[in-house]
Amino acid sequence: MLLAATSNITTAGSLAGNQGDKRFPPTLPDNPKDPCTKAWKAYVAAGGHSAYAITPYSRVRDIFVICGNSLNAKTQAAAEEKAMASCVRTRDSYKGKINIGGSCEIAASK
Repeated sequence: MLLAATSNITTAGSLAGNQGDKRFPPTLPDNPKDPCTKAWKAYVAAGGHSAYAITPYSRVRDIFVICGNSLNAKTQAAAEEKAMASCVRTRDSYKGKINIGGSCEIAASK
């Protein structure tokens, strides 16, 4: 039984480099040092179940986007839950200080 479980793990492969189930294209700042750009790149590079959450961006009314991610969780659902929690915590910490449009949404998960 242990050998069968081990062989399934090796055949499953890594999710590294995969954008996963992309629900919408996240708006990322042009600056490669921006925290949301770094979080997206870390999400794509992660080899396990991961998720990326971000606030929607509207050029008309929003100045900033807020994001969160979860890397290498036990399941895709757990990764999504943790990414949403991370995004919401960050968004709440800026509430009233900067103009952020909309609530956090999962942009992609794998």
